[in-house]
Amino acid sequence: MTEALDVLLFVLLITTAVFAVSAKALTTSVVVFAVYGLVLSVLWQFRGAPDVALAEAAVGAGVTTVLFLLAIERTEREER
Repeated sequence: MTEALDVLLFVLLITTAVFAVSAKALTTSVVVFAVYGLVLSVLWQFRGAPDVALAEAAVGAGVTTVLFLLAIERTEREER
């Protein structure tokens, strides 16, 4: 069961990484990047590194997402 869960999490991790890079809208890309960080933190937890999982959840999915969304909001963009 653990091996199947590891494979599922790795597939989900790769899928979210590809989608975050290929998304057209910046906001969508940032949200998917947050999901990537959460999946990575769950993966760290299952691999036996709860301290790394907590740091990834706080920084990778939390603080980074907020900073990216604030940067997108404060940046003026021209619509093409």
